[in-house]
Amino acid sequence: MTDTVEHPLDPRIHTDLSHLRRLAGSARMLSFLPRQPARSALNGRHASRLRGRGLNFEELRNYQVGDDPRTIDWKVTARTGQPYVRVYTEERDRPALLLVDQRMSMFYGSQFNMKSVTAAEAAALAAFAIRARGDRVGGIVFSDNTVAELRPKASGAALNRFLSTIAEANCNLHADYETNTSMSLNQPLRAAARIATTGNLILVFSDFAEVDDTTERHVRRLAMHNDVILFPVSDPSGQNVPADFRIVASDGRLQVELNAAQGDTVARIEAVVGTRIARAIGWTRKYGIPVLPLTTARETLPQLMELMGVSGRGLR
Repeated sequence: MTDTVEHPLDPRIHTDLSHLRRLAGSARMLSFLPRQPARSALNGRHASRLRGRGLNFEELRNYQVGDDPRTIDWKVTARTGQPYVRVYTEERDRPALLLVDQRMSMFYGSQFNMKSVTAAEAAALAAFAIRARGDRVGGIVFSDNTVAELRPKASGAALNRFLSTIAEANCNLHADYETNTSMSLNQPLRAAARIATTGNLILVFSDFAEVDDTTERHVRRLAMHNDVILFPVSDPSGQNVPADFRIVASDGRLQVELNAAQGDTVARIEAVVGTRIARAIGWTRKYGIPVLPLTTARETLPQLMELMGVSGRGLR
């Protein structure tokens, strides 16, 4: 009888649950709260766009020395002749919904990681950071054929289910994976709108393939009542195609050779990738939605730390 030998996964190509869970300690310095470090990409003009947790009205009471004058209730003050302030308490937690793209378009990388791995790692790091601050975590993990919906919950078991779903979808991607159609980003966004009605934090990790004007409308509507942050994942080969670039790509059924030496191949590749990124950046200008780009050319954690303005001195 021959023993079956399990070969370890190449973490640049596939990720598993144990790898994603090991990222927990590294996530402790990341934060998606409205107050950001000075160097954070979410600081400055984006600060007012991040609402943070909601506030619950607690009570009306007499003004005391040291109270913020902005909390004075002028109607009650005028009616009673004495200054009153409105007291609010921050909501105990807020739901976060993380959309993680694991379509075949993400199963590509020319340098360090596959796009699918970068998205999976970034989503796991974000989930750990959010949960560490007491907020609920859920997600929508989608491939070309399936959409897994996990509603936000405040438990370690729910977080573990979310990570397991990401790992399973990631490991299902392989070179001979056959898909008839590519799922549009619109379906996961519709699911997000159904789950996250208002006051949620919504993070989208995707290469933004298969987007259109409807996608923009979904993103805009989500951002009207929620905090939305986009993480477009790209590979440098699509932005600066080398002159000797040559690759054979497949969707499991059909196969095509891309050769930079042939005709306008370079211009067409760069145009497709550039259009995706340009769309997302355009949403920043039009609607103030923060866009934090990620690349497959580097490790995921240092990129997130730089984007969030976090020093790496506290990490081991």
